Amino acid sequence: MKANAVVFTAPNTVAYKKINCPDPGADDVVVQVTHSWISNGTEGSYLRGERVDGDTPYQQGDPWPFPVVAGYQKIGTVEWIGANITDLAIGEKVFATIGRVEGMHHCYGGQVSPSICSRDDVWKLPKSVEPLAYAGMVLAQVGYNAGIRPSIRIGEPAVVIGDGLVGQWTAQTLAWRGAAVIMVGRHDYRLAYFSGHAFRHVINAKKTDWVTAVQELFPDGVQVLVDTIGSIDIMETAQNVLKRFGHLVSAGFYGTQDRLALQPVRYGELTIDLVSGWTGQRMDETLQLIAAGHLETLPLITHHFPVAKADAAWKLIEEKSEPVMGVILDW
Repeated sequence: MKANAVVFTAPNTVAYKKINCPDPGADDVVVQVTHSWISNGTEGSYLRGERVDGDTPYQQGDPWPFPVVAGYQKIGTVEWIGANITDLAIGEKVFATIGRVEGMHHCYGGQVSPSICSRDDVWKLPKSVEPLAYAGMVLAQVGYNAGIRPSIRIGEPAVVIGDGLVGQWTAQTLAWRGAAVIMVGRHDYRLAYFSGHAFRHVINAKKTDWVTAVQELFPDGVQVLVDTIGSIDIMETAQNVLKRFGHLVSAGFYGTQDRLALQPVRYGELTIDLVSGWTGQRMDETLQLIAAGHLETLPLITHHFPVAKADAAWKLIEEKSEPVMGVILDW
């Protein structure tokens, strides 16, 4: 069958075009997409040719990872259900991850409509919340995963490095757990999304030495530090602010520059949590937290683009010609 998709056809080249998809089967759901949420970091590194699969970096000699259908998260309406599916109905609002495609570097992709999805990749949406709130649910789940993994007690301090979407949802999760959270970023407008509540601190690393500022706020050290930007330098520097037996969480993409010395980590008897991907259970939990208002998504949306103008959306994301955070493609 035919579908429309956002396709990365070559490095830094975005096209909205017709593609081929396999016919759906008895265990599949066909979703007519209404909105997709761009993952600025993951999709951006695909667009630049920096990775070939999920968290696998491109290395010399690998097959060139183009063309590829972008993305992995969207909302829409159930258009067709396979004979083996009994818990969905045509017309219901759903969130979906990837769908199957043909003729691409990967046989799957997110920003394609209609999208032929396995039932396991589709979530029925609650009727009490605006459906658009769930459009970035995979990425919100990454932040939830980063924030839920480390051990922390109510009132203990945690630092989140990065003021992007994953950083925001990581910090929100830690705050929901009762931590005193410091977000370290480089953009005042992004830091402002998180500030303004008790026990939430922000530091602009362009203006202030963040290590010194954290040490002044919490001279006894912090229990958790999460790197959401993918920097080995940050992972090493973080050890200067963590307590003994603290938790270091890696939620970034490091490419091939991913070598971390473990001996210094041993000195502080630190725990390292490495988070990646999504699971059904974590997606279920993320959905519940969005529905309850503990994870805020809608305030982070700064731009809408018609899907046919996906190239303009990516130009804005890459060039940052104006403040940008969550970018929605309207189908």
